[in-house]
Amino acid sequence: MCAMANAPQLNDKHKLFKPGQTVVDLGFAPGSWSQVAVNRTLPDGRVIGIDLIPAQPPRGVSTLQGNFLSPVIQEELRAYVRDPEMGRPTKQAPTMTGDGLTEEELDEIERGYIDMERHAHLEPEEPEMAEQPAEGGKHGNVSPTRLSLKERDVQNGRVVDIVLSDMSEPWEQTVGLHKKSLSDPYFRMMNTSGNAFRDHAGSMDLCMAAMTFAFDTLKTGGHFLCKYYKGSEEKAFETRMKRLFAKVHREKPDSSRAESKEAYFVGLGRKETATKEHVLGD
Repeated sequence: MCAMANAPQLNDKHKLFKPGQTVVDLGFAPGSWSQVAVNRTLPDGRVIGIDLIPAQPPRGVSTLQGNFLSPVIQEELRAYVRDPEMGRPTKQAPTMTGDGLTEEELDEIERGYIDMERHAHLEPEEPEMAEQPAEGGKHGNVSPTRLSLKERDVQNGRVVDIVLSDMSEPWEQTVGLHKKSLSDPYFRMMNTSGNAFRDHAGSMDLCMAAMTFAFDTLKTGGHFLCKYYKGSEEKAFETRMKRLFAKVHREKPDSSRAESKEAYFVGLGRKETATKEHVLGD
């Protein structure tokens, strides 16, 4: 299935992207979804991608390389997206000579910004102490019910508008171990194993990990999209999604081959009051 064709089709149907949004693309390589997200969230949107394999992101996308299933990597990604300035487009300072910059110079500047962002959010910060009410006093902290919806979301770390997951489970390389090129893990990531049960089970694990991240970071009213391979566990996963989202759809884009078991879950309108135990618990 061609992700380049799927992205515009699913977006046109469900109106996912809007200008100024924050989008997280899990398993972004080779960048088809990220490219669509950048184009549709201009001028002030930000798109953050993560992938296990090294890949050059589309212009305007900030990326992290690492295993998304690692708790350390997930926490790093959460810290990044919760900083409202990370990944924002940076206005280019005028040159002293008044001449235009070359494409090579622009690329160098862009790479520099991405590197600075990656290091900046890892620097330790002094923890902010929440104001505590005086013991026995009549006036405590402002009740959460008096905060606006946006303030409640920010207070809970929910700052992302859309979480996309196009991840595929990497499977063990058994041949060509002598090769050192970066293309080998790419091809292992992009192809199915040929075992329908294994592909389905692996995709459900990744969808569950992606939805857990979405629960922690997605704004009220936000959207979630994840790729999966059809099988026996998809109904149970759909039930979980319905606990978190106002509307849930299964989609098999027109560009998909008829024999392919690949499909997408689309969750629209994250509910504010859904609890983690109810959505993700047994």
